[in-house]
Amino acid sequence: MEIRELFAKNLRKSRQAKGLSQEELAHLADIDRTYISSLERGLYSPTIEVLDKLARALGIQPEDLIKSATDSERRQ
Repeated sequence: MEIRELFAKNLRKSRQAKGLSQEELAHLADIDRTYISSLERGLYSPTIEVLDKLARALGIQPEDLIKSATDSERRQ
């Protein structure tokens, strides 16, 4: 899986796990809602600053947005 696709999947999964809409996440992260949508569809790759803003808004570590399930399994 490409990193952009992995990020998109993890972003959507993390947002939904917190019960947030794209609009709510956009507000918390101070990012445009349409950009959140584009990120979740894998149309764009985030900058490192955007990655940090999203992670903070979601209450997770930035690396959680770019790691694969196999990365998590290897650490356990």
